[in-house]
Amino acid sequence: MPDLLIRHKVADFATWKPQFDEHGVTRRANGCQGGRLFRNAVDPDEVLILLAWDDLDRARLFALSDDLHEQMRQAGVVDQPDVWFLEEADRPPV
Repeated sequence: MPDLLIRHKVADFATWKPQFDEHGVTRRANGCQGGRLFRNAVDPDEVLILLAWDDLDRARLFALSDDLHEQMRQAGVVDQPDVWFLEEADRPPV
């Protein structure tokens, strides 16, 4: 299962988070299988979003969509997001 990793800064996490949650319906409709949300411990307005996707092509379409970019703008993303499309290579033992 491919993953989509997005890193960006937001103007205010407390404002951004409810809009991110609301956009979950759109993510699921486009193949998102859930994920994890992280905040930078030094800069809590920098977020990393790791999302599992059902199909790499669908993840790419979603990441490039006008809908996502408009949602980011409305939610207060203040920089150019970094986006990575990932495929798991290994799970090393602990």
